[in-house]
Amino acid sequence: MQESVTVSTKIPRQLKEKLQKFKIEQSKIMRKALEDEVKRRELEELKEEIGRIKPVLEKVSMEEVVKSIREDRDER
Repeated sequence: MQESVTVSTKIPRQLKEKLQKFKIEQSKIMRKALEDEVKRRELEELKEEIGRIKPVLEKVSMEEVVKSIREDRDER
């Protein structure tokens, strides 16, 4: 089981009342929103990394890739 920590935030009283009125489980909403934001930023980071390595990868021909894969398979 994952270790959990508590994260808290202050919200306007009016918002809290609306959450209660609609029986919204704010912990689930906050957890989902935080997970989504982390995923979005991880994806952003991956896109940046791809942008950095793309020029290097473009220099490698498809024939070289196929050759490397075949050599790797043959070594097994």
